[in-house]
Order: sequence, then structure tokens, then C-alpha cells
Amino acid sequence: MHRTFLARTALAAGALVLLAGCSSDKKSDDSAQTGGIKLIKSGQLTTCTHLPYPPFQSIEGGKVVGFDVDLIDLVAKDLGVTQKIVDTPFENIKTGAALNAGQCDVAAAGMTITDERKKNLDFSDPYFDATQALLAKKGSGITSMDTAKGHKVGSQASTTGEDYVKAHGADPVSFETSEAELNGLRSGQVEVIVQDLPVVNGWLKDSANSGFEIVANLDTGEQYGFAVKKDGNDELLSKIDAALAKAHSDGTYDQLYSKWIGDKPTG
Repeated sequence: MHRTFLARTALAAGALVLLAGCSSDKKSDDSAQTGGIKLIKSGQLTTCTHLPYPPFQSIEGGKVVGFDVDLIDLVAKDLGVTQKIVDTPFENIKTGAALNAGQCDVAAAGMTITDERKKNLDFSDPYFDATQALLAKKGSGITSMDTAKGHKVGSQASTTGEDYVKAHGADPVSFETSEAELNGLRSGQVEVIVQDLPVVNGWLKDSANSGFEIVANLDTGEQYGFAVKKDGNDELLSKIDAALAKAHSDGTYDQLYSKWIGDKPTG
């Protein structure tokens, strides 16, 4: 991700554990193995994410749901276990700190695969081609990253979106979460924000955001991947790749894409 979403003081905060749609409350030894695959707790696949980041992960009806959640559920099903979600700062995810500390088995956080992150994480095959967008009030006069430079630009902290606007000469206002970023735009704290296109499209479905529009699409060539501990869980990584390949071949991926993202781009 380009978040890919963080107050530095939050890094030491304890992680919040939340249940995914098919989660369970099984308790067991931390040094468990399932079918030869190392898991931190038997009977469950523990996933680190950073909430909220719809449509990839968000809380609805007290459960964590989303595109990432459903895809990792496929892995959990293949392992014969259930998925449990751990909400943790994105900084701890992208640096590998959460995985190294044994907080989770896999990171699924709408996270862009980058060379820098590969130093700390082992990534799955890409599962989503990501583009970003600039969102501003209608009639703002902003039409591109170049014209945005003279305005207050908002971004989500520690994300590739933030890196992008910095690389294009802007000094963005950082927000801890995508939700805070949107509120910054609504309140006038910033005049334009950069965020993943699927997230922005989701926002624009809400009538409360009818006064805003996408003023530019940014094709950054990013791809999302799931991640495991660096050099620490090749077996699980292979299982994730196999589940993604199967989902593509049997049509499950397209069904989930349509459910959470919308129509797939053509060409």
C-alpha cells in the first residue's frame, strides 16, 4: 500500500485484537504447527492489519470485513483454521516489527510491495493492481499533482501516497488513518488529499461526500501483496500464493473483486 496510514506515539501501543467474519476464540500454545505450517496459535491464522481501510478491511457490525479479509479467509480455510484480525499501527506492519514480535502470522493491510519493504518482509505474489487519486472539493481548480502544489495537500502517514506527493514537490499534512485524512478534507484543514482509488471510490458512494470529486488519477504502477516474516515462514507464503492462484483459476477472485471493489478494469 502506499499507506499504505500514523502517529509515532502509537507505535508502542498494544495491538487491538478483533474478530474477522469467520474468527474463533480458541486459545492454545503459541508454538503450534498446522499441516507443517508454523502458526503463532494453533487453530487460527492471525492477521495484522491497520483499520479502517475500506474496501480492503473495515469494521461492520462488530466484525472485520473486506477484500483482504476474504482472501486471507481462503488461506485459513485451506489450513483448516479460522482467521483472527489484529489491528496495529501500519508502521509496525511495513517494517516487519509486528511479525517479528510474533503478533501475527501474516500482514494483510492493502500494502504496496516496494523494494524497501522487501528488506523487512517476504511478500506474496501481487493480488491487486493499485492506482491512487487526488480528491478535492468540486470547483477547487485543482486538476493535477502540479496544480495541487500551491494548496494544502493531505496524505496518510507512512504510505506510498505520501511518498508520491513528497517526490512531486509537495509538503503534505500527515494523518494517522484514511478516515482522519478524509475528515481533514471535510473540515478544510487541507484542500486536496491523495489516497488509493478504491478507497476514494468508496467514499464517494456516501452522499455526505457529494461535494467532493476525483480531480486526478495517479497511475503509480503499484501492486499490493500479503506479507510474512522475513526468511521466517516460506511454507505459509507458499500456501498464500497457492490460495491466490486457485482463487484466480476458479473465479473466486473475480467474485470477491466485484463484491468489494467493483468492475475490474479492462485492457
